[in-house]
Amino acid sequence: MLMRTDPFREFDRLTQQILGGNGTAARPTVMPMDAWREGDTFHVEFDLPGVDASSIDLDVERNVVTVKAERPRLDDNKERLAAERPRGTFSRQLVLGDNLDTDQITANYDAGVLALEIPVAESAKPRKIEVNDGGSQQQAITP
Repeated sequence: MLMRTDPFREFDRLTQQILGGNGTAARPTVMPMDAWREGDTFHVEFDLPGVDASSIDLDVERNVVTVKAERPRLDDNKERLAAERPRGTFSRQLVLGDNLDTDQITANYDAGVLALEIPVAESAKPRKIEVNDGGSQQQAITP
């Protein structure tokens, strides 16, 4: 379903969480996610609290889903008493398996959570194949 390709990405995320800082296009801020399969649907949720829905950019190219978002930086003219929440650019890429239908992805943003639903492709769903007796020419495939 979901393939991980960059073994060092988690180290980068951990370092960024510990050291903090604003996200840039070259070094985006961490975007925590959960992913699971429920029936014939693959679900992914990204935590993006405080991000305006209009700043979320969701792209799909072949089997790669890219999510980008931005939380504005704090005004430098204000005296900061605490600045623990990550700001700047957030980005995450998911490499999906061929068994998912990326043409049918739906996205919903509510209460700071971006939720994606990706259905399993029809061709990847289990199906029954009818086996006929040796003299018959017919074979039927049923979903």
